[in-house]
Formats: sequence, structure tokens, C-alpha cells
Amino acid sequence: MTTETITASAAGSWQLGDLTVNRIGFGAMRLTADADGAPSDRDRAIAVLRRAVELGVNHIDTAAFYFSATRSANELINRALYPYPADLVITTKVWPGRDPSGNWWWASPEQLRGQVEENLRQLGRDHLDVVNLRIPPSGRTGSLAAHFEVLATLRDAGLIRHLGISNVRPHHLEEARAIAPVVCVQNPYGVGASPEHNAFLDSCGEQGVAFVPFFAIAGSGREAGANGTDSEEVHAVARAHGATPAQVRLAWTLQRGPHVLAIPGTGNPDHLADNVAAGSLRLSDDEMALLDGAGREPQP
Repeated sequence: MTTETITASAAGSWQLGDLTVNRIGFGAMRLTADADGAPSDRDRAIAVLRRAVELGVNHIDTAAFYFSATRSANELINRALYPYPADLVITTKVWPGRDPSGNWWWASPEQLRGQVEENLRQLGRDHLDVVNLRIPPSGRTGSLAAHFEVLATLRDAGLIRHLGISNVRPHHLEEARAIAPVVCVQNPYGVGASPEHNAFLDSCGEQGVAFVPFFAIAGSGREAGANGTDSEEVHAVARAHGATPAQVRLAWTLQRGPHVLAIPGTGNPDHLADNVAAGSLRLSDDEMALLDGAGREPQP
């Protein structure tokens, strides 16, 4: 499919609270290192960010813990896009953290304000548009209340505009909404999703909450990226549309509901244009059903 003239508006838009975003956004995780883990080319990463905005992307997902030995996603965003376009929404996430050597740690409720302020400093902002509370794997069955209450307080203080939650289950959304409004849920999701995950996506839509999948292209490859093992069903639909398997995965995800946003990430300008163009790809009901049966993803 032709990609040069297709912009992010082709996917339609959604409201994150009082903020309007095009449903095709950009994830910053892959900006900081190449596929082998070596630090990315800084000028190329900056060019990709600027091109994303030129293509109508106005929703960028990032985090202070997205960094490599010499690259920081937040710093790259700041360098590329500051002063920020008036309609640009930057979403970040807290609770996880990494020390300078790259080792992971998880913040206590008392440490969340420091993580929020770190994102503010790196991005050069006086407030954060959306902050997702990213639940640790060990907390999938537990409570998020103590941490979410801190973010709600920071929202009331004006440091955060809107709140979301990430890597969660339905009971987390219910718990969080009892504390403060939730504008988005960010979870792993894509072709082959389980019935449980499909039901949660649908439930978010019924509640007016955006569902923001990550690993929609990578699938089981997760942080390592797409592994080139797309099913025959995905390839068949791609051939029918003259599209790539990645574009088909994105299109299927977006057609799961008008409240579904996509945040594919890349450091490659050609892949960026392909990802944005996927927002214009429309699959038939039969193709959607075919892809529904294209294998099931493992539980995250």
C-alpha cells in the first residue's frame, strides 16, 4: 500500500480526558537502541520523532526508564520537539525505574513523586499530560490503591493532567476508578489475544476508557520486537491488501474498537511511515474473524 501521503488522522481520533489524539501514535521505547542493543543513532532518532509529528502523530508514549548507555527517550523527545506542538500529548509511566547501570527497581508510594519530577525535568514540562501507573508482574493480583492515590494527589496538585494504568487486570481498573478518573488502560494485546483479554478491551470501551495495546506488532517477541514468525492468516490478509504483516496487525488491533489506540515504535523512518499508513487499512469482517483465530497469545 502507498504510504507517503497517509497521515495519522486516517485512523480517526479519541479523547484522553479533554485531550484529542489520533488513534495511531508513537512508542518511544525503540528509539534508544538498535536491535542488537547498541545505542541508536541520535540524529536519526530525532529525525524519526520530527517526521512522526509531520505525519500527524500527536500521541507519544515514553518513560524515564527508556534509556540505553548513551540515549534517553525523554531527552530525545525534548531535543526533537521542544517547544512542543500545542496538540501533542506525551504519555509516560511510573512505578518501575532503572538505576544508572540499568538494573530495575520498583518505587514505593513515597518515591512516585520523584519519578514524576524526573519525567518533568527530562521532558522540560511543568506538567505531564498522562501518567500511567505500571503494575509490577508480582502485583497483578494485588492492589494498586496506595500508589494510585499518590498519583491522584499529584493530579490534584497540577503536576499531572490525566491518569492511566498499565499491565493490569479488570479489578485494577475498578479499584483505580474509585479513586480518580482513568483515561486509559495500557496492556499487551494483539492478534491472537485470548478471550479474557478481548473481554477486557471491550469492557474498557463500554466505560469510555481508551485501550492502548503494546506489543501489537511484536506479539510474543515482546521487547525483542517482531520475530518474523507471523501466521499464514496474517500473511494471507497482508497479500490481499498489498500490505505488510505489521500493518495488518495494527489494522486488526485498531478495528477492535473506536477506543483502541496504537503506539507502535521504531527507529526506522520507513517503518514509521508504514505504521502510520496502517491506520488507513480497513479489514473486512471475514478478515477480522480469520485473524481472530490466528493463534492465541500467552498470558502476560
